[in-house]
Amino acid sequence: MAKTTRRQNAEHGFTASGDLATALQRVLVDLLDLAMQGKQAHWNVVGRNFRDMHRQLDEIIDAARGFSDTVAERMRAIHAVPDGRTATVAEASSLPGFPEGEVSTDDVVDLITERLEAAVQTMRDVHDGVDEEDPTSADILHAVIESLEQFAWMVSAEKRTPAKSTARAKAASKG
Repeated sequence: MAKTTRRQNAEHGFTASGDLATALQRVLVDLLDLAMQGKQAHWNVVGRNFRDMHRQLDEIIDAARGFSDTVAERMRAIHAVPDGRTATVAEASSLPGFPEGEVSTDDVVDLITERLEAAVQTMRDVHDGVDEEDPTSADILHAVIESLEQFAWMVSAEKRTPAKSTARAKAASKG
């Protein structure tokens, strides 16, 4: 359970409630787990488009690490205590576990997209309560959601095929 600190020294200003601290802690552990699972995928991905996927995973990992730092530092700024210990992350993350061993690029596309979407879902689940108590923290969530949804779109596009437009489909059927 996330905690808040006692005010010390000359610190004044907004103090997170227990609910806000808990909500941000949920986001934090998912972001930390996303970075760790991204690294597991990065080390073990093999197959078609390996180099592109390997590099794209690094971008996701860097972003997740940066976002986790932003969330943890926001927690400290509002007198909440972040817990990024590995045991805490393993116990509290909402992300499914990542398989061991080598994983094909096609499977990594699905696995990483699923984890990006799970992390976003946690943020969407806590968003309204966070926004009600602290719009500044909600603004952080907005930026993270935007970025992770873009990553999910870009990763999942690796396996997509172009959809035929209705006009092209009709023209093709007449011709």
